[in-house]
Amino acid sequence: MKPVQLLAVFAENKPDQLARVTRQLADAGVNIHWVGIADVQKFGVIRFLVDKTDLAFEWLKQHDVTVSRVEVLAVEVEDRPGGLHQVAAILAGDSISLANVSGFVFNHRAILLLEVPELERARRLLTDRGLHLLSEEEMLSL
Repeated sequence: MKPVQLLAVFAENKPDQLARVTRQLADAGVNIHWVGIADVQKFGVIRFLVDKTDLAFEWLKQHDVTVSRVEVLAVEVEDRPGGLHQVAAILAGDSISLANVSGFVFNHRAILLLEVPELERARRLLTDRGLHLLSEEEMLSL
């Protein structure tokens, strides 16, 4: 299973930064499937799930954008109260911290994107507990 990779762009917290980066992605012919922004006062991190990760990564680097790759787990949970708690409790029970979490519901499917320091151990724990982890291909086909 190909892991889910996000691109993380480090940017100043200024009004034009998202427009600047998304213009570059559009110029490269890259389609954005998901975006998340974390604001930390003067700077922030913009995370993208895109259809052409390698192309987007190289293009952004060539255009002086500070970008890195971040592997995440995409976990499908039931779309009901307690879905996130189930995942958080499984990971906490094995002392795995969550560095970053986001989620969305699409066509009655609840998907959590988890950034964890111990990716493989978290992957095993969640799959051993019967949770479905999506591949990058599955995420891009939603």
